Amino acid sequence: MQRTTSLRIMTLLVLASALSGGCTRSIEITPSTAASAEQAPVSIASAERVPLILDQVAISQNGAPQNPSVELDRRLLGSLQSLTLFSHLSLAEQGPLAGNEKAIIAHVTIDDAIDSHPGEAAWKGFIIGTSMFLLAPVMDFHYDYGTSLTLELERWDGTVKTYRANASGTAQYNLFSASPSMIAELKGHVLESGITDLLRQLVNDAAFYNASSAPVTERTIHSVSVKSKRRGTAAVSVSTPAPSR
Repeated sequence: MQRTTSLRIMTLLVLASALSGGCTRSIEITPSTAASAEQAPVSIASAERVPLILDQVAISQNGAPQNPSVELDRRLLGSLQSLTLFSHLSLAEQGPLAGNEKAIIAHVTIDDAIDSHPGEAAWKGFIIGTSMFLLAPVMDFHYDYGTSLTLELERWDGTVKTYRANASGTAQYNLFSASPSMIAELKGHVLESGITDLLRQLVNDAAFYNASSAPVTERTIHSVSVKSKRRGTAAVSVSTPAPSR
């Protein structure tokens, strides 16, 4: 009887060790190679600031188009607002521009690449299953996530500046530590790294976005795509002709 009790205690200790050791995880972020060192804050005088309008964000995942989210729009607008380069920010779907209003139109493209190593995970899962999970603490799983971001800013005279950034990261975890929150945390860190890189590049061109950097009369046609992303309605092109001279 005593031997049976001791065996049970040892079994419980081994299982407890496996569960505690198997819940470890880590996240590593690889920032864009183009990321530069920290820069001094740059701003534009209030009288020189113009509005920025965020057009629809185009998102793809492993080449397949995805629906953008309200949270992503807010995140991008919040990041751009923090630069203090623009008078105010809004979404294109909120309405067209006034005829002679100077404004910047932002177009964002995000291409995500995800690799969860499914074949490797399946093989490891088989091994772990046949060994009663005792190997879980020493066998790692990997979830790789990368994103390529492109930001195009179109000035009121039709001139376009393009910024690009790449960021990636890997979540390493054991069997019992996998969770949707871990993947969401990885994606959040990678996206923030890419956005930060884009903003560093944008700040270098701050003078380009001054209201006095170009006259509004140089603009010929300014188009803004207005589309409801939540209901799937067709896009409506709103064009403003150049004012007569």
